[in-house]
Amino acid sequence: MQSRILKLSERLSQFAQRGRDQAEGLRPGKDRDDLLQKVRQAEVAIQINQWVSSRGLQAPT
Repeated sequence: MQSRILKLSERLSQFAQRGRDQAEGLRPGKDRDDLLQKVRQAEVAIQINQWVSSRGLQAPT
C-alpha cells in the first residue's frame, strides 16, 4: 500500500470535516464550541493558504 502525501489544504480540509462530523454528535456546550472554533480556524487557514498560493502573489520567474 502506497501512502500519498497530502497538501496542507487537503489535511486542513479533512480535519475540518472530521471536526464538523464530530461536533454534530456533541451536545451544545464548551467541548462542542471549542471543537467548532478549531474547525473555523482550519477553514481560515485554508483560505489564507489559498490566498498566499494564488498566482498574483507568486514571485516572478
